[in-house]
Amino acid sequence: MTHDNSPLHVIRDLLWTILLVNYEILRSIFKWFIPNKRKDVRGEVVLITGTGHGMGREMALRFARLGAKVVCVDINPQSNEETYNMITSELGYAFKYVCDVTDRAAVMALAEKVRKDVGDVDILVNNAGIMPCKPFLQQTEKEIRLMMDINVNANIWLIQAFLPAMVERNHGHIVAMSSMAGLMGLRNLVPYCGSKYAVRGIMESLAIELRSEPRDTSGIKFTTICPYIVNTGLCKKPRIRFQSLMKVIEAGDAADIIVDAVLRDLLEITIPTRLYYSNRFGYRLLPLTAAAIFLDFFDTGVEAHDD
Repeated sequence: MTHDNSPLHVIRDLLWTILLVNYEILRSIFKWFIPNKRKDVRGEVVLITGTGHGMGREMALRFARLGAKVVCVDINPQSNEETYNMITSELGYAFKYVCDVTDRAAVMALAEKVRKDVGDVDILVNNAGIMPCKPFLQQTEKEIRLMMDINVNANIWLIQAFLPAMVERNHGHIVAMSSMAGLMGLRNLVPYCGSKYAVRGIMESLAIELRSEPRDTSGIKFTTICPYIVNTGLCKKPRIRFQSLMKVIEAGDAADIIVDAVLRDLLEITIPTRLYYSNRFGYRLLPLTAAAIFLDFFDTGVEAHDD
C-alpha cells in the first residue's frame, strides 16, 4: 500500500482516522450496554478441544442444546466418551475424536477426518490447557514445554487447520481461552501467564492480519475469553481475600457466559464480566509498581502445589 504523504493528505488522513477511532469507541460503549442479539447456531459444526471435563464439557453440552453439531476432542478417550454420551442421551448431535493437539500432524489429520465425517467447522473453541502452579524456579523444563505446547502451540495448529475453510466461505468463529493471568502477572504462574498473554496476542494479531486479506473476511469472528479462577480442577489452592467479590466460579456458570459471548460475537470478555473494564482502565494504565500494590491489597491468586 502506498500513501500520499503531502501535508494536505496527511492532515486529511489524520482527521479521518480520529473520526473512525472515536466512532469505534462509541460503538464499543454502546455494545457494552446493548450487546448484539444472539445468533442461531442450529446445524452449525462446533469443535471444542478439552471436552473431557470442566468448561470444555459444559460448553459442549450447551452448544448441543442449542442444536449445534458438537465435535468433542480430547486426549483422554474415556472422559471424552462420557461427554459424548451425555450429549447423545439428550438427543443432541455429537461426534468424538481422540487427538493430541500438541502434534501438528495429528491436528491436520483430525481436520481432514472431521471435514469428511461432519463437514466444515463453523466454530472452533480452543479450550484445552494446563496450569502448573509453583514458583518459577521450581518449574521443570518438561512442565514448561508441555504447557507451552498445549496452551500456545495447539492454538496455532488448530487455527491453521480450520481457518482456511473459514476464509474460503467467509464464515466462521474462533474462540480462544486466555485468562485473567493473560491480563496481569501473578506469582506461582509465571510461564502460565506468558502462555495466556501469548493466546491474546495470537488472537489479536490474527484479527488484524485478516483485515488486510484481499478477500472479504468480515464473516469470521473472534472471541477471547479471560476467566478468573474456575472450578475445573486446575487450580487446587486458590487464594482469595474478598470471597464475596472474587469467588471461585463453577464450570457451568463460566460456560454459560462463554457461550453467550460467542453467540453475541463479543471480541473479548472476562469472567466475571465486571473485571473487564476495571482491568483495562485500572490495572493496565497504572505503573507496574502501583498495580502490584493493588494486587497486594486484593491478595488474590493461587498457592503453589504439586499436580
